[in-house]
Amino acid sequence: MRVLCDVHVAYRLVSRLRDIGVDATHVNRILDGSKTTDTAIAAYVDENEMLLITKDGDFRDSHFLRGTPKLLLRLVLGNVSNDELVTLIKSFWPEIAKASQGDRCYLELSRNGLFRVPSIS
Repeated sequence: MRVLCDVHVAYRLVSRLRDIGVDATHVNRILDGSKTTDTAIAAYVDENEMLLITKDGDFRDSHFLRGTPKLLLRLVLGNVSNDELVTLIKSFWPEIAKASQGDRCYLELSRNGLFRVPSIS
């Protein structure tokens, strides 16, 4: 599985995902880095069959209205430490990976757990 972490997701998460065998990168390392537009990010993850991890609600809207990005994990954790973020992602990773195997997937991770919202095909 390949993952792209959006600009406001801690780079530390990329390292921890790599530690568990995930091919992860951060948007700051590709395209125009932190200046990359949401449209370009969505196109990039779709072209490269990646899961986008983001805090940005605009990607949720785009997923449901335009069908892009196809694979999306939105973090709705509020103000959370990097340690807590890493712990939550790692604890739910098997479920995240399984849910992301289809053509389309929208997931939200909060302190209450991981929720899969049906996507429109």
